[in-house]
Amino acid sequence: MTDATSDLPTLDPSFVVVEPLREAMAMEFARIDGDGIDASWSVTPETHQPYGLLHGGVHSLVNEGLCSMAAALWFGDRGQVVGVNNNTDFYRGVSAGRLTSTVRPVHRGRSQQVWAVETTDDEGRLVARGQVRLQNLAR
Repeated sequence: MTDATSDLPTLDPSFVVVEPLREAMAMEFARIDGDGIDASWSVTPETHQPYGLLHGGVHSLVNEGLCSMAAALWFGDRGQVVGVNNNTDFYRGVSAGRLTSTVRPVHRGRSQQVWAVETTDDEGRLVARGQVRLQNLAR
């Protein structure tokens, strides 16, 4: 995981995206905590679908990974979190450039959490919006 600042928490990079896709995307973090994540990442040929656009599954993968990371940080040593629903709407096709994903909580309860992700392009235009619901598994 590449951090924009040295004071961000250290988590296993596979939490977000599996190798080698994570490296190809050059993911960087400006914020990582239990109240949200701000991450930027690149659209590369490794992330394309057959028509040369960013694959929707990559959005879903990034959304679930980032939401899981934020949810796990918020839940802390009380246990683990697992995704139980991942929904992503796509608004703009992208074939290259940097994207920024902003993750914020919608609901953080005793048994479940819901997080929203908005992903914008390098011109600030909304590319996709996702929502992930996670189950809190208490120790």
